[in-house]
Amino acid sequence: MDGRLLAQAREEKENIRRQALRTDRQRHEEAYARVPELQKLDADIAALVPRAAAGIMNGKGSLDDLRARSLELQARRAELLTAHGWPMDFLDGAWDCPRCRDTGYVEGQMCDCLKALYEKARVRDLSALLTAENESFGDFDLSYYDDRPDPVSGVSPRAQMETVYGLCKDYARSFGRGHMDLLFRGGTGLGKTFLSACIAREVAKRDFSVVYETAVAAMEAYRGARGYDADEDAQDKVRRMECCDLLILDDLGTESVNSLSVSALYTLVNTRLTARKSTIISTNLTAEQMAARYPAPIVSRLEGEYQVLSFVGSDVRALKKARSLG
Repeated sequence: MDGRLLAQAREEKENIRRQALRTDRQRHEEAYARVPELQKLDADIAALVPRAAAGIMNGKGSLDDLRARSLELQARRAELLTAHGWPMDFLDGAWDCPRCRDTGYVEGQMCDCLKALYEKARVRDLSALLTAENESFGDFDLSYYDDRPDPVSGVSPRAQMETVYGLCKDYARSFGRGHMDLLFRGGTGLGKTFLSACIAREVAKRDFSVVYETAVAAMEAYRGARGYDADEDAQDKVRRMECCDLLILDDLGTESVNSLSVSALYTLVNTRLTARKSTIISTNLTAEQMAARYPAPIVSRLEGEYQVLSFVGSDVRALKKARSLG
């Protein structure tokens, strides 16, 4: 699990617990003010076990007596609560999750409620990528890609994208069994971000840490993380980009190219390759444009170490809009 996101989930769970305790206190104050006998009953119930235990040790009571007295007090308590319009469990805690009493753990194991909060934190963290919150491989529609063979390659865009689609599904399914980096290359609107999101969602479901950043934001984080006045948030972002299980770097080629950004990109790519951390990079740049834009050490790593997937066809977003208007 991503420690930063787990910390967020725990903090959210603690806030829920604090609110539950406040609500419970307010309920007791309200009930005791209206029905003073309830306060006495609760005091008697709380004192029942130690008193009964002492009595049993002195030979003046039994477990049956304890049960009978407890049931008697509980029945009177329930009678008073319902008589005044409250449910019988009104004073039994305002927990959002009664199973763990909003601690997030049951017998040392993470409760399902904390797991759900962690999952929400993970989706929020990927919100820039998972825009619709339902990206799945099943929604990838190959009908938007032309099935006529390309005159040069002899392969139709649909056949090419069917291959890309299959490779992306296999990548997501087998993630964690080995190290592989992907370079998504192609024009705007061909599905690079969508398939990245599908992979991210599938990988994150299996508790791998996934970080998504645009190339612009990533280079800005490296800039902010340097120097004597380095920004802590930027440093944290750099650490997460370098250390996460899967990094998705979107829109490479849209960032400004200067000595700092080139150094940052080399550091990020090389650090993850050395650590054998998987990365997916998407770009609109052709191989020739990439070679002209970046120094040879970067290009050689991207072209030589990454599996290049070519996205081809017409702008799917434009085609979808045309279909909806038609």
